[in-house]
Amino acid sequence: MDLGLTDKRVLITGGTRGIGRATALLYAQEGARVAITYNSSADAAHKLVEELGGPDRAMAVPYELRDPASIVSAVDTVREAFGGIDVLVANALWFTWGDPGEDDAFEDLDPEKWTRRFRANTEGHMLTAQRVVKDMRANGWGRVVLLSSITAQYGMWRSEIYSGSKAALHGFAKGLMWSQHGVLVNVVAPGATRTEFMEQLLEDPDTREMVEKEIERTPSGRISEPEDIAKLILFLGSGANGNINGEIIHTAGGR
Repeated sequence: MDLGLTDKRVLITGGTRGIGRATALLYAQEGARVAITYNSSADAAHKLVEELGGPDRAMAVPYELRDPASIVSAVDTVREAFGGIDVLVANALWFTWGDPGEDDAFEDLDPEKWTRRFRANTEGHMLTAQRVVKDMRANGWGRVVLLSSITAQYGMWRSEIYSGSKAALHGFAKGLMWSQHGVLVNVVAPGATRTEFMEQLLEDPDTREMVEKEIERTPSGRISEPEDIAKLILFLGSGANGNINGEIIHTAGGR
């Protein structure tokens, strides 16, 4: 199947690890020019650029989801280098599991901290999309894929803020999908996925049981690999997707 991605200009936020990295590699294999963003992993990002075809085909830019100035700078740097952006994969995340005071019981959370977390995981993606969608609409073609989580529907222990921020992205996508300028917007909501964070949970005796119970509740009997998620993102964010728009698709083995 021709995905129509040759020389398409793709921006993947949070592209150095896990789902983001797997997605970047797939887009490069399809002939796209790929920009990835990073926060603290500059070395990993620049190594990945070489895997994506080197500086003639790929680039990496710093990006901080909590900092509007950083978002604007990252997106505009890519737009200038590539001459525009055709596909946005909004994968970056500010997740604070295990940070002191960040995953306390809801009634004990510092409102300033959870407000900052919620705003980063919602407004950060909205600003990123805003900087990109104008060009897409002007060109009459574009694809936006927002990464969410099944916790937006099902919840999770001590996930009030995280789940709420992901649910907010669902509503945002339902509004943004009304482009009618050839721009299609969809949400991919993974369940448990074998990322570095998931490996840490499996290694920790305090959290291993929680993950094992999640697997038991999954009809497919396993957690997802990053490539499982990336393949769906690739399709939705390609020319092969002709009219799938405004959908929230769970990728959680049947959950």
